[in-house]
Amino acid sequence: MTRACEGRYAHPMPDSRETTLDLDPKYDAAGLITAVATDRNTGELLMLAHMNAEALKLTVETGAAHFWSRSRAALWKKGETSGNILHVTEIRIDCDQDAVWLIVDPVGPACHTGARSCFYRRIEGDRLALVE
Repeated sequence: MTRACEGRYAHPMPDSRETTLDLDPKYDAAGLITAVATDRNTGELLMLAHMNAEALKLTVETGAAHFWSRSRAALWKKGETSGNILHVTEIRIDCDQDAVWLIVDPVGPACHTGARSCFYRRIEGDRLALVE
């Protein structure tokens, strides 16, 4: 949107992150950005994790998903020990650059439990049920 269009809209001009093609991730107070990974072929949501600037940089450079573990306070390459690597085919960032979408070719299950996706259960009332 240009300044000429500003008067036509009830909301203020968007942040420059929303209007330029400059990569400028908006990390939270802990220096993290949310990342989701989906299977390139099926579209299935595989996992949600967090990235710091180094994890995002390594993912872009290597084509393998890297994340920041909040529980271990450490950088990790997905599949480094299990072999269940996420080969990144495309990286998208949302409109205000505070979330990343990794489109991947997974090698093996994405979840540390051995499930194909970390989202293998659904909420039914006050209980959980396995997704078939």
